[in-house]
Amino acid sequence: MAYSVDAIPDNCYEGTTCLINKLDIRDEDKLNFVESQITIHKTAELASVKNFGEFDFSHYKAIHKYLFNELYAWAGEIRTVNMSKKGTNFVNVNEIESVADACFKRLKDKNYFQNQPFNDFIDDIVDFYCTTNMLHPFREGNGRTQRVFITQLIQFNGYSINFDRIDTDELMMATIQAANGVTDNLKRIFESAITKE
Repeated sequence: MAYSVDAIPDNCYEGTTCLINKLDIRDEDKLNFVESQITIHKTAELASVKNFGEFDFSHYKAIHKYLFNELYAWAGEIRTVNMSKKGTNFVNVNEIESVADACFKRLKDKNYFQNQPFNDFIDDIVDFYCTTNMLHPFREGNGRTQRVFITQLIQFNGYSINFDRIDTDELMMATIQAANGVTDNLKRIFESAITKE
């Protein structure tokens, strides 16, 4: 878990960076493996859901809870510590609720990006992806939650995306660039990966 946090490792076993979990796994590599297996299965289950929900922050948190509830008591809850990753500082813990409110209000005000020309739709998806990435509301599992939510949002608009076909390193670099204001590569990735259903 390549995060840095402001406090002594929050929610971790004493003297480690291994997150306290319901299975009492104290080896970080083993926890990462188990977490991956559980979330792959849960993500596949969510892929078959067609009643997506309200596309609000409660929906976003519900996805996180569904993906991680078997492992973490705090699944679906907002993080309690400031975090950064690979030089990107995420939204301050005291501002998560207000930033989330603005983000999801904008999504609703834009009618969930429905009935837009493809280029405008891509621009809005990229903007929403960047905003939710900077929001990073959870202690762990932000990317997986984000991808499920955005996949559902894209499907709701009559398109499809398969994140498994996107090079993870390329997406990571494009996300870091986008956090610094350069969205060209991220837009190119989404333009190639999003297709009409």
